[in-house]
Amino acid sequence: MTSINPPRWLQWAREIQALAQTGCHYATGQYDRERYQRLMEIAAEIIADHSRVPYAKLLDGFRAQIGYATPRIDVRGAVFRDDRLLLVKERLDGGWTMPGGWADVGDTPAESVEREVLEEAGLRVKANKVIGVYDANRAGPLELFHAFKIVFLCDLISGEPRPSVETSEVAFFGHSEIPMQFSGERTSLRHIQHAFAAVAEPERPTQFD
Repeated sequence: MTSINPPRWLQWAREIQALAQTGCHYATGQYDRERYQRLMEIAAEIIADHSRVPYAKLLDGFRAQIGYATPRIDVRGAVFRDDRLLLVKERLDGGWTMPGGWADVGDTPAESVEREVLEEAGLRVKANKVIGVYDANRAGPLELFHAFKIVFLCDLISGEPRPSVETSEVAFFGHSEIPMQFSGERTSLRHIQHAFAAVAEPERPTQFD
């Protein structure tokens, strides 16, 4: 299985930020908190030096994270109609992706992906099977935080495809018709391939990193 790794400087910065966030959560003394806050500043400095994201914005984002640092969860819905896969075009960057987004607190993963498909594509679906669980490597500012991606195979229940405030186009594509301009790492070629394989081979096991 091909894996996509973020650059080493981003891996280091992520780890430093996670250690600093967790350290601030458990620290009992002022000096310890100050040391962890300094580590958080260093992580922001590393990323600002290697990207176009302003240092102040990075530091504010890091300070907003509280508690023990864990990966975020991104959910994606693989929806098929007549052996064609549903993709949406993101207004943000003009790239294509399976509908989805961050899982909301209080929702189950299945509820999150069903809601995202409805909001982004106008279709009611039912999550039926987990195609894969992946170590997500996102593009842009969202790359700052480590994330896991869960791709669900969903049954189409009702509705007509329609764009939304987040998506400009909604369409179904055959395997040979997939547009190769993806929206960052929201969806990658391997996610697409695994989705088609899950339909072709119903007994295919869940993929995971």
